[in-house]
Amino acid sequence: MAKENLSPRITNRRALHDYHIISKLECGIALMGSEVKSLRNGKCQLNESFAWVEHGRLILHNCHIDPYKEAGKFNHEPMRERELLAHKREIRKLQQELEIRGTTLIPLAIYFKNGYAKVELAVARGKKQHDKRAAIREKEQKRGLQRAMMRRI
Repeated sequence: MAKENLSPRITNRRALHDYHIISKLECGIALMGSEVKSLRNGKCQLNESFAWVEHGRLILHNCHIDPYKEAGKFNHEPMRERELLAHKREIRKLQQELEIRGTTLIPLAIYFKNGYAKVELAVARGKKQHDKRAAIREKEQKRGLQRAMMRRI
């Protein structure tokens, strides 16, 4: 009998609305024990978070992981900077992509894979307001077409 993955996938839903995704990368994240427990309960927010390369290391900023109430005095700081684990060549490649004007590194999701916490990072370029409107218009047209097809069947 296969074991189900009961841990949630925490996604950054605003990212796909606000950014054009250029490339993606999966990397690990260095966490404290209370942070892992809190993540397994789905208590994380990625809304305003971003990553940056500092001194050859990937650092995740503004990721809010709620304190685990059973941890007591051994709890973690909710908004602390967390190191992301990736190979040096991947970090160098990301740094080269970030030197292009207008690009940023944003987390799309945090999830567990084989018992380890993983972060899906994306090199992204911000959308302009008219791009956002066009994307919404296109999504509504697609939805209307689907409705029309369902009525005909």
